Amino acid sequence: MKLLFVNPNSTASMTEKVRETACAVLPDHVDIIACSNTEGPASIQGAEDGELAIPGMLKVIQSGLDSGVDGIVIACFDDTGIEQVRAMSDTPVLGIGQAAYHASMLAGHRFSVVTTLSVSVPVLEANIKAFGVQPYCCNVRASEVPVLELEKPGSGAEARISLEIERALNEDHCEAIVLGCAGMTDLAARLSLKHKVPVIDGVAAAAGLIHGLALINA
Repeated sequence: MKLLFVNPNSTASMTEKVRETACAVLPDHVDIIACSNTEGPASIQGAEDGELAIPGMLKVIQSGLDSGVDGIVIACFDDTGIEQVRAMSDTPVLGIGQAAYHASMLAGHRFSVVTTLSVSVPVLEANIKAFGVQPYCCNVRASEVPVLELEKPGSGAEARISLEIERALNEDHCEAIVLGCAGMTDLAARLSLKHKVPVIDGVAAAAGLIHGLALINA
């Protein structure tokens, strides 16, 4: 089985974090391909960046389809271009946002999303409505951490995200936290341990779910 993880932005360090998470979740026999969109913006912060990312991302995905991948993950929490990608092929496609929402729902948890900047909140709220997961979503919150700060050791990004998680648990009365950015994938385990609640990473959720969908689709 061959699975493609596409980072719609051009930041290679984020793509590598996505690959590492996928490798940790998936069986050794799965061929994991992780690609950046080298034509895309360095980060996706809001609808405008998402639109800019789509043309290059579709080229990367078409190349993957031509090589015979069995499943595709869009590794951006905005689920950038997901409908366009699904229209390209019958190959299973997941975005990490949709995967995270449904992973929380399948576990029976009402969740709050903690994302990066406020500019991303309307995009995520629209997706939550479109995916029909509103009954399980308590809130979508911005930590006001720019995406690329997640790639800088010592930036303080993790502490600010942790503080927003604490606020969410106290104010939203949620049962789980969904991390709203692919660049947060390496934080989930530590933050879950610190706050003693499920902290759901969309990359890990998508990896497990796309594997299952690919098996069903075979």
